[in-house]
Amino acid sequence: MAGISSESLAAAQGQLEARLPNATLGLAEELFGILGLLDGQTGLLRALTDPARDGHEKAALVSKLVGGKVSTDAEQIVASLVESRWRTPRDLGDALETLAATVVSAVAENKGPGSAGLEALESELFAFNETVAASHEVQRALSNPQASLQARAELAEKLVPGSSDAAKVLIRQAVTAPRGLRPTALVTRFLELVAGRQQRWIAEVRTSRPLTDEQRARLQASLNGLYGRELKINATVDPSIVGGIRVTVGDEVVDSTVVTRLSELRRKLAV
Repeated sequence: MAGISSESLAAAQGQLEARLPNATLGLAEELFGILGLLDGQTGLLRALTDPARDGHEKAALVSKLVGGKVSTDAEQIVASLVESRWRTPRDLGDALETLAATVVSAVAENKGPGSAGLEALESELFAFNETVAASHEVQRALSNPQASLQARAELAEKLVPGSSDAAKVLIRQAVTAPRGLRPTALVTRFLELVAGRQQRWIAEVRTSRPLTDEQRARLQASLNGLYGRELKINATVDPSIVGGIRVTVGDEVVDSTVVTRLSELRRKLAV
């Protein structure tokens, strides 16, 4: 996904964050269900991504399609998606799939403590892929077009016994609606989303000199207060930054290094 679709997805993910502290697996299942509905109606999907159509008109189509059948949250999320611009109809479906999987990841994350819920979900998804990779018979069974979706889902759940409800939702989606991918390939995509969410719990810190215990403690307290969660600090010494500190948490970067300040000064002088 690139260009305008990438920008629309980023905006949708930003809007979704406000809902995630109280998100449920039910919301994710509703979003996956709407995705299946859209994928089954090519004409509707094209209408919802038609740049010539007004965004409010497309949102009204969503309300007509799912209003009263899903939660208000699910309806609003999809309505907001279709109001954005998408390069291709497939991109809209991919974005909806991403948001649904993000909700599942957030539910696992909220169980905690810290990133433990995400680590557990990651382990379960890895276990599923490894089990499938080890058996050609299982691979054939999961891709057998003669097998019912329910039969595939039941087989998939048996492959990772005792897995969490969050893992079951993602694995079930991967084997019943892989959308042109192998089930394990879609699970790998879900794993990437989980790993990306885990990065929110890790602060990559680069300094020109080793941090003292006191400095590390102060930094830990400051970052925890700033992000509202207990972050894990990975500190490395990088003489090239010439003083200051560079902190990366997920996609966010806090940079107060001398090199950065000099670069900014050069840019201003060049204007």
